[in-house]
Parts: sequence; C-alpha cells; structure tokens
Amino acid sequence: MIDATLVLILATFLLAGLVKGVIGLGLPTVSLAILAVAIDLPTAMALLLVPSFVTNLWQAMVGGNARLILSRTWPFLLMATLSIWFGAQALRHLPLALLSALLGVLLAAYSIVSLGGLRLSISTRLASWLGPLLGLVNGILTGMTGSFVVPGVLYLQALGFDRNALIQAMGMLFTLSTLALAVALQSNALLNLELGTYSALALLPAIVGMLLGQRIRRVISEPLFRKLFFIALLALGVYIIVTALPGLGQ
Repeated sequence: MIDATLVLILATFLLAGLVKGVIGLGLPTVSLAILAVAIDLPTAMALLLVPSFVTNLWQAMVGGNARLILSRTWPFLLMATLSIWFGAQALRHLPLALLSALLGVLLAAYSIVSLGGLRLSISTRLASWLGPLLGLVNGILTGMTGSFVVPGVLYLQALGFDRNALIQAMGMLFTLSTLALAVALQSNALLNLELGTYSALALLPAIVGMLLGQRIRRVISEPLFRKLFFIALLALGVYIIVTALPGLGQ
C-alpha cells in the first residue's frame, strides 16, 4: 500500500474512534463506510478487524450486565456469530458492486430508522424464536458486507435494555462478530499479514480518537452530534449505492 493509503487508513480510524468516543458506537460502521468507498469492500472489512475487536471487547466487558445479556440473547449471539462464515462466501462468488450496494442500503436503512426515532419492542416469548432468526440474518449480512448493525442493533434495542446494558450488549455482538469475520476472511484468502499489520496500526488512532471523543462529549450536545452522525451516515450510504450502481450492469 502506498503512503497516501496509510494516511487515509489512519485518518479514517481517528475519525471513527472520535465518533465512538462521543456517542458510544460507530467505529466499525464509520471506518467500513469510508474505506469501502476509498479502497474496496473486502479490504475495508479486513482493516477494521483489530480496532473493532479491541475497542468493542472493552465495551463488552464493562457494565456488569453480562449475565443478564447472555441469558436473554445467547441464541441470537450464537446464530449471529456462526452464520458469518456462510455470508462471507459471497465475497468470492458475487460481484463486489452488488455487495457494496447492499452495504449502502444497510447504512441508509440504519440511519433512517435512527433519525426517525423508531423503537420496536419485542416480548420475551417473541424473542425466543425471533432472536435466532434475526441472528442468522445479521450474521449473513455481516459476512457479505462487514456491517454488524442491521438488524442486530435494532433487535437489541427492541429488547428494552437500559442504556448501559444496551451498550454492553452491542459490544458483545460486535466483538463476537469481529472474531467470526476474521476467521471467515482468512478462510476465503481475503486476510493476509500485510492487511493484519495495517489493521493493527489503525488501533492507535482509533484509541486516540476515542479519547478525543470522550472529551468532546463533555462540551457538546450528544443528541445533536448523534443526529449529525446519522445524517452523514445516510449521505454516505446513498453515495455508496450510487457509485456501486454502474458496476451492477457489468
């Protein structure tokens, strides 16, 4: 990779870490969206592995709600993890333009739902069968696009966790998904030592960005920043769709 690409990678993870520091989420989503446009989707998926795993592992371990979360979500988490390998097979068999367009659709949908303030509610009885089904869908989409959020985050929100438990639950989902994605990329020869090294290098700016974001959170309105974040993510999702469309006809 040329130096300009390395600068882009480091700057992307600095920005992604800053977003996560302010609102508690967004590092994999921001980094994936930007790098998928600037480089390509499989490379973007490989580069997010180390920063995503480290930052979300910390998030998954903090909060003291692990037992409660696992008791309510383990079937969902299990299916969301195991099915990633199957989704990742698409990276070798489907056009990357199609998968990039799918990523754009997922980002746009997530942004629209978040901006609209839509909050679903799922009962314990409904979650007993819906959880594994949505986990299966989430894992397949993660393997195809690298995005962990749809429908996974929406499902976790619908379970009615308080803010701290929800953040920890998302950390658990993202950590397990990152590990499974690393295995899936490796098995499809889409992860090598060079990409692993660049991903490790991206960890430092991601952490620096998180620390900066935590400082910024003290002086700005988090709801306003969150709104601006989802507006920007919606625009980026639409841009990914538009730029991928010409490739669909080839």
